[in-house]
Amino acid sequence: MSPSWVIFIPLILFLLALLLLGRTDPQRTGADFLKSYFLGDRTLKGFVLAMTLVATYGSVSSFVSGPGLAWQYGLGWVVFAAPQIITGFLVLGVLGKKLSLVSRKIGAITVIDVIVARFKSPALGAFLSIALLFFFMAMMVGQFIGGAQLISQAAGIDYVLGLLVFGVVVIAYTTTGGFKAVAITDTVCALLMLVGTGVLAADIIGQAGGLSSLMQKITQEANAGQAQAFFTPTSSGALPWTLLFSSWILVGFATVALPQSAVRCMAYRRTEDLHLAMVVSTAVCGALMIGMTLLGFLARGVIPDAEVFGNNTDAMIPYLISHHMNPWVAGITLVAPIAATMSTVSSLLIAASSAIIKDLFLKRYGNIPDKGEAVRRYAKVCTFSIGLLSLLLAVDPMDIIVWINMFAFGGLEIAFLCPLVGGLFWAQATRLGAWAAVCIGLGVYAWACLVKPDLGGWHAVTPAILASIAVFILVSLAGHREKNLDFFP
Repeated sequence: MSPSWVIFIPLILFLLALLLLGRTDPQRTGADFLKSYFLGDRTLKGFVLAMTLVATYGSVSSFVSGPGLAWQYGLGWVVFAAPQIITGFLVLGVLGKKLSLVSRKIGAITVIDVIVARFKSPALGAFLSIALLFFFMAMMVGQFIGGAQLISQAAGIDYVLGLLVFGVVVIAYTTTGGFKAVAITDTVCALLMLVGTGVLAADIIGQAGGLSSLMQKITQEANAGQAQAFFTPTSSGALPWTLLFSSWILVGFATVALPQSAVRCMAYRRTEDLHLAMVVSTAVCGALMIGMTLLGFLARGVIPDAEVFGNNTDAMIPYLISHHMNPWVAGITLVAPIAATMSTVSSLLIAASSAIIKDLFLKRYGNIPDKGEAVRRYAKVCTFSIGLLSLLLAVDPMDIIVWINMFAFGGLEIAFLCPLVGGLFWAQATRLGAWAAVCIGLGVYAWACLVKPDLGGWHAVTPAILASIAVFILVSLAGHREKNLDFFP
């Protein structure tokens, strides 16, 4: 048996296991089906809540692009990734109780349901649904590309075949099982991500003859100037302080507004589950996000030359797995980044489907499919169609997946930060203020991304979010506020 197929065997077993675990097809119809399919009946336990949150946030960029950039820039990229450790604690701690109480009181199934009820503006909900779909599609295409490249490079198969291998599986179990299937498979994926990180760490350190020897090799295999840059927070200016501070917004505090994460705050059972999830998610998020990035830095002592993986940092981890590990161990390790990819895609897919069915279609044509099998059929067709479209768009791949992810992250944060977080916690927020925040914020973001002005190293999300918050406050204070007793009794 060739080494490439040996690597492939654990992956095939993993994909089959996901298909079996994902067979939780909700049998109810109408509104009950929507609550089950898009929110898992609000029955998530603490450990599952933590794992599905981490697995949704952790993507292929966390396992492939992030470590690759840490290989290139050194400890500076580890500093850039460090704010991610607070993600789980922040989302659950800030939104957990308030969003859960409000969503139960008003019967909300999606985050956009909450925003529409808060500002009494279906038009705002429709606009945010379209923005969500746009940025989710960008993220899903990036995930499909990353997963396919990972499989094709590590197992030595064609890119399109690699795309089909895992793409069909993730679309199948998400379409069939809905939110509950996503939560179950996310938990398995998160555990496998931890195992894969540990195996990869042991292999890198073992190949170098120990951690001390590994650090010596990293220093020796670069000249004095490069070594100094590799061990400094800014990589000798390649990562300016302004960009590092931007990371505390982009992958730190503003992640509280990510709708795919926020919806988990509406799905748990009891307060005890929320508290457990806050602790577990912080520990797991730190181990995965910081751990994998640090491994990219350490991999420099094992792979000193970028030419061996084609000078493409996205290919560094796949090359390390396929060329520096025993084929059986490589196969087990390969499951971890694929799990990260699939868990993110499945969560985005079910959230995108809910935006179309619940926030757009049923809001406009609620009298047509509100009973019987129609709701089930429309929801599943929608989920399958979005997944298939993302799969087709990924056939022609783009480079540096992490930048695709960051672009989508920024857009979602700008669109949802003020309407969701501001709307939940600030009684004086107005509908016009929310509209102004979304439009101005996304406008500034689009201008910064397209024109690429000199921002002094700041990421485009920084001026966009600051502008969004400023107009949100000013316009809301200048307008007339109507008391909303569902949020502020």
